[in-house]
Amino acid sequence: MGVMAKTSTTTQGLRAAIERSGYYPALVAEAVEAAVGGEPIRSYLVHQETTFDQNEVRRHVTVLVLTDNRFIVSHTDEQTADTSSPTPYATTSTESVKLGRISSIVVSRVVANPESYKPGTLPREIVLTIGWGAVARLDLEPAACGDPNCEADHGYTGSSTADDLSLRVSEAGDGPETVRQALTFAQALSEATADTSR
Repeated sequence: MGVMAKTSTTTQGLRAAIERSGYYPALVAEAVEAAVGGEPIRSYLVHQETTFDQNEVRRHVTVLVLTDNRFIVSHTDEQTADTSSPTPYATTSTESVKLGRISSIVVSRVVANPESYKPGTLPREIVLTIGWGAVARLDLEPAACGDPNCEADHGYTGSSTADDLSLRVSEAGDGPETVRQALTFAQALSEATADTSR
């Protein structure tokens, strides 16, 4: 299968993880391979999510790949037949981000029994949020002053939050190995972006 089939053990591990997900592996692997090109893979994460939409089950797979220069995100979704297609279909998209563009990496950990936590214990779940400025959420609310009788229009106040990618991985839903892989990926990405900011 081209470049991905001929390179390192990390690449073979990524290919095996895509195969294990069982979610259109040939389609997903081809999209990821095209985005990675010939670059060596430093770290990766494959995450499958199943959601229920009324009477339908929808699957979504996200593949994150870290190379020496880029962070690559691939999303694949399945769709039911609709007016644009008489048969079910899948859509795959990839985005390639230069490491220097990544502005934030947030790892939120949920740990059971924190009073008896021992270093190295896996969290029950993690949420990995990565921002690079492609998508921002803006939360606005009317501004007010301290005078309760004031009826003047003070405009709006708010906050902007980078929210390009947010991925939740849990031990119960995804298994401990996926949680471990998500933590490993987050650490590798954090270290790689620290290198580019020097």
